[in-house]
Amino acid sequence: MTKLKRFFIAGFLLISASQYAQYTDIINSNRPGKSMSAFSVGKTVIQAEGGVYGIREKHDLMRYQANGFGTELDVRYGAFFDQFEFDLNTQYQYDWYQAPLVDDTRGGLKQFTIGAKYLVYDPFIKQDKPNLYSWKANHKFSWKQFIPAVAVYGGLNLKIGPNPFTFEEDKAISPKVMVITQHHFGSKWVWVNNIIADKYFTKYPTLGWITTMTRGFNMRWSAFLEMQAYKSDYYADNVFRLGAAYLVRENIQLDASLSKNVKDTPSLLSGNVGLSWRFDSNYETNYKRIKQEKDPKDKKDKKSKKDKGKKRKDEVELENTKP
Repeated sequence: MTKLKRFFIAGFLLISASQYAQYTDIINSNRPGKSMSAFSVGKTVIQAEGGVYGIREKHDLMRYQANGFGTELDVRYGAFFDQFEFDLNTQYQYDWYQAPLVDDTRGGLKQFTIGAKYLVYDPFIKQDKPNLYSWKANHKFSWKQFIPAVAVYGGLNLKIGPNPFTFEEDKAISPKVMVITQHHFGSKWVWVNNIIADKYFTKYPTLGWITTMTRGFNMRWSAFLEMQAYKSDYYADNVFRLGAAYLVRENIQLDASLSKNVKDTPSLLSGNVGLSWRFDSNYETNYKRIKQEKDPKDKKDKKSKKDKGKKRKDEVELENTKP
């Protein structure tokens, strides 16, 4: 079988996967960590995830340090069907750079990536019905929770304007691909993994892995612990993050986090606070419409109620015409 045929067969299998809604009652945000969730926001839903951070960078061997701040803004939009979403990821940084004989400021877009994500497999589609007669049966250990949801991501990194945070050799456009897995252990633990191949076909392509464990304490509070590893021919490092999120209401989330790397060439320390906001006014209307189209029983019920109402109206008019 040729490579072209394999490509089309793989694409057909991805597109023909069963479609089920990814919309949840509570906002599903990628913040405050750096990993990306396997699930999409839902068709017609727009979600903005932004934050500000302060950063300190110090390199002992090269004798430089940089202190500054930055902003992050990610915009997610569910399109076509519930498993698919478009993503815009941006990061801007401004800092004060000091080195021997150098005292200057730097500013530019560290990241500007446009991409799309598709949920390939959802293990939560078919869930066991609750046992109304046994609490133990509903809370017993299940091996099914070790089966993850799986998504794929593809995007393009765009180098816009003069940028002191990227290599001069980097191309204006470079690809980024990712495989995402997401486990749910019970109702409180979520484990997300991102395997990343970034900036290929450039001088310094990067392989990366982000693993995030999140723990929900109640309906409002959750905390996370995250490790990010990346490696290229130019540089390799491990970054650890921890933080918490607070649910203000169903569509709004606040978060805060701290980041620290392992190496001192350079050493990195960063603090971040942010907000996630979901705009889903169109989703409920579309969901109800689709449900009515797919469920003929609802149509019949509505039609019968309408006919009954009409019949009662005709009976009243008939009674009024009687002498």
